[in-house]
Amino acid sequence: QVQLAESGGGSVQAGASLRLSCSASTRAFTSHAMGWFRQAPGKEREFVAAIRGSGGSTYYADSVNGRFTISRDDAKNMAYLQMNSLKPEDTALYYCAATTSIFDLKYAHDYDYWGQGTQVTVSS
Repeated sequence: QVQLAESGGGSVQAGASLRLSCSASTRAFTSHAMGWFRQAPGKEREFVAAIRGSGGSTYYADSVNGRFTISRDDAKNMAYLQMNSLKPEDTALYYCAATTSIFDLKYAHDYDYWGQGTQVTVSS
């Protein structure tokens, strides 16, 4: 069982930056790929970014590519999402997720564990 806890959300103006953090309670952190998803009111949960274990390959949604950066610190059991040049359309509840899947990381059903989410609100 892996418990995930997100932090770092907030309310910012367009163009600002935020850094989301995700702490994971597991001794096998490096065995898990980590992902970030988001869900805006009335919309489905959507993929944002993912990173494979031990700082492997990274993946991004087209909508955030070039603005967001996913990273992880395996020594601290932490994953991060650096969000720059935020736009109002980035407003959503952001979730951290973990999986041991070796397959595509862009779908929510590939993930076994989820955090409670942290709210990001971007105003124009």
